[in-house]
Amino acid sequence: MELRTRPHQRFAYRHRSLLVTDPLGLVTGEGGEGFYFHNTRLLSHLTWSIDGHPVTPFALSEVGHDAILGYAEVPEPPELHKTEIYQEVTAAHLEMAAFVSDGLRLRVGIANYAHQDRDLVLGLHLAADFSGTAEADAGKPQTLGTVTADWDAAHRLLELRLDNDELDRAVRIRAESAVPADWHDGTLQVPLTVPARGRNRVEFAASPLFDGREHRPAPVGFTTGSPVSVAAGRLGEEPPQLQTPDGTVERTWRTAVTDLAGLPLGLEEGPRALIAGIPLYDQFFGRDTLTTGWQALLALRTPLLDALRVNAATQGVRIDDWRDEEPGAMIHQMGDAPASALGQNPFTRYYGDYATPVDYVAMLGQYYAWTGDRDTALELLPAARRALTWLDRYGDLDRDGLLEYRRRSPKGVRHQGWKDAPNAIVDADGTQQTDPVATCELQGYWYAALRNIAPLLATAGDRLHARRLLARAARLRQCVNQRLWLEDDGIYALGLGPHGQPLTAVTSNAGHLLLTAVATPEQGQRVVRRLMQPDMFSGWGIRTLSTGNPAYHPFSYHLGSVWAVEQASIAAGFGRYGCWEELHRLARGFFDLAEIFTGNRVPEAVGGLPRDAGHPHPGVYPQANAPQSWSASAAILMIQALLGMRPFAPAHVLLIDPHLPDWLPELHLRGLRIGTATVDLHVWRHGDRTTWRSQTRAGHLAVLRRPSLRSPRARTGRALEHLVAP
Repeated sequence: MELRTRPHQRFAYRHRSLLVTDPLGLVTGEGGEGFYFHNTRLLSHLTWSIDGHPVTPFALSEVGHDAILGYAEVPEPPELHKTEIYQEVTAAHLEMAAFVSDGLRLRVGIANYAHQDRDLVLGLHLAADFSGTAEADAGKPQTLGTVTADWDAAHRLLELRLDNDELDRAVRIRAESAVPADWHDGTLQVPLTVPARGRNRVEFAASPLFDGREHRPAPVGFTTGSPVSVAAGRLGEEPPQLQTPDGTVERTWRTAVTDLAGLPLGLEEGPRALIAGIPLYDQFFGRDTLTTGWQALLALRTPLLDALRVNAATQGVRIDDWRDEEPGAMIHQMGDAPASALGQNPFTRYYGDYATPVDYVAMLGQYYAWTGDRDTALELLPAARRALTWLDRYGDLDRDGLLEYRRRSPKGVRHQGWKDAPNAIVDADGTQQTDPVATCELQGYWYAALRNIAPLLATAGDRLHARRLLARAARLRQCVNQRLWLEDDGIYALGLGPHGQPLTAVTSNAGHLLLTAVATPEQGQRVVRRLMQPDMFSGWGIRTLSTGNPAYHPFSYHLGSVWAVEQASIAAGFGRYGCWEELHRLARGFFDLAEIFTGNRVPEAVGGLPRDAGHPHPGVYPQANAPQSWSASAAILMIQALLGMRPFAPAHVLLIDPHLPDWLPELHLRGLRIGTATVDLHVWRHGDRTTWRSQTRAGHLAVLRRPSLRSPRARTGRALEHLVAP
């Protein structure tokens, strides 16, 4: 079995450029096909012809993440003279390649296997509409003005320009080879002679023009070397090498690392916080970058470091209701799609998200715990302090000790917790809720933020503030367990509704309170058991909403689908509470899911269908992105969860509590970095137990086996554990 998200499309992407084609590598004008730059579709049609006859590839594949290569037969003219030497009916073939960088480069090679020259006219059929990504993908492209075409024959240059007084958008297409060319009726026509038993090649460059600046594509080619080595070169760091007898786990790890290397936002220099996903989320999302960076820390440091820097640089500085901005707020998303650029929505710089500020504070603490990079952590600490001030001043609207969000912008995001779909928050009877809402996971994130930042504050000499935050965290934990715990159901409420009433819908949100260690050991055990009941655990993963809720739909964005990013976070929570059997079932479902998708790439969300004889696969959320940055990082965190790994690099300590399942009997991590130390870790099953051995290759690191404080087995090492647990 092999599933593919969006089977009707192929993708090539790099930086802010994206090419979406049909399965044959053509842009036919259907749906979301096109060449995009900064979420604007510059080319809505891109097909080829020979002597006026359409060319259809017979083979096509993505090559890496930034190129597509296809082959096609060249239609033969009826007057072609046949020699006595045997030759195939079709004697000429096309090799069609597209390379995406800061623009689009097209390369067409024609091979003539006949024994006589071949004269032909290559046609490149083009159209532009300058629609936004979301509108085009929904089949409702925007009409923002007429599109004019200007042809410069002397320079073989075509410019397609949007006639709009408020948007300066155009694309220039150059025939870069020294060949004559003409533009006629929507087609660039290039006459060519291909010598007998020879080749000819033509290149075109499509350069976006935005606000008077031309972005020219680089002279690119196909990448060579292993995907992981290429990824390491692009990220500027070497990820650990993972080896295991389970090929599915190993392939999923490699795909995750290479996907993360292919999703940086912007140019090569400077912070390159990852885009969220392809094709719809080719832009910056604050919480996505932070979550991805944190989940990927076992393998990579760069994504989180860049995310912390970009989020700090874009932190709110004023009160702006249109953008839901306040001083110290952290950004939800930044985009430059046409609707945003024209001011039709606030998403050029929008702050309506309560997860990003608490995530920033928690993830800065985690960055320090993994890297021991004191200088960088202290450099970024002022942004965390401003976020903490925002939480105090604006986060708790009614001063009841819990965070509750409220939208002020008429075009903003209604729900501003982890689940941000307009219909995401429901009660047990399926009724949708309006804001303000205090969702349970936000309280867990806040608790983790207060706990994680305390060691860094102490390092900065602010021990009094650190103690105050720890005391506040203790009060918050008590408040959550008093007000949100549903004793009869053995799970946490989704949150408190607009009138302060508990929302008793059974959802995956409760699993986040395991990750953040808000639940008591007894509560944690009960939450784990509840989440693994058939109405929540599909066999592939934990659904966002119970099948027993009237609002459940297996292909709803947040009301029944299964999200990879959540599976990993909840799995880490299962490990914290010593629920290894349940963690193993959850991990098995995750990696089995990876195995049935092309390239072991787990998409943004899959369906919530049960894993049974009638459903050999779960289906896919129809608009799912793949690759998706935090789906890639989820594979890395899943490995970390199985190893029970908690580092504190400033003390040169790594705590582990590995428990491998029977289907994953052995695992090697070579080149794992904790602080300035590099260590090899070998973990294997011995009977029913998991044992381990470590070898430090550089630096100094004490690797110790300790269960989490929330685990029933926790008896020793409490003082040390307080340093590394949120």
